[in-house]
Amino acid sequence: MTVMLKIRGEQRYEGQEPEVVELTTEGVMTQTAEGWSISYEETDLTGLQGATTTFTVKPGHVTLTRTGTVQSSMVFQEGVRHESLYQLDVGALMVCVCARRIQTELSMEGGYLDVYYTIQIEQAMAGVVRYHIDVTPVK
Repeated sequence: MTVMLKIRGEQRYEGQEPEVVELTTEGVMTQTAEGWSISYEETDLTGLQGATTTFTVKPGHVTLTRTGTVQSSMVFQEGVRHESLYQLDVGALMVCVCARRIQTELSMEGGYLDVYYTIQIEQAMAGVVRYHIDVTPVK
C-alpha cells in the first residue's frame, strides 16, 4: 500500500549540537505474517541519496535496513545491545545500538513508529537517536 511518511530523526552526540532531519516522502507499507514493513527512498536531505530504507516491525522488535549506496542493518529490542556493520562508500564502521523505547501503532489505516535508542560508533562516539514516523495511507 502506498503511504505518506512524515519522518523526524533527531541525533544527539556528545560534544555536538543536536541534528534534526524532517522529511515527508512517499513510501510503501506492507503487512507481513508477523507485523509490518515500511520502506522509502532516501533523498539529498538525509545525505543518503541512492539508498532505500526499510523498517521491519514485529512485536517487541524493529529492524532498520538500508540498501543501495549505504549497506546496513540495525536491530532494535528494548534493553538489548546489537552490533552491526555500517557499510559506506569510504569504508565500514562498527555500530552498537540499544533501544531504550519502541512504540508502534500500525494498521491498514496508518499509524506511527517511534524508536528511541543509544548508539556507539567504533566503540567511542556515543549518542542518542530518535526516529518518529507518522504513516498515512494515500487514497
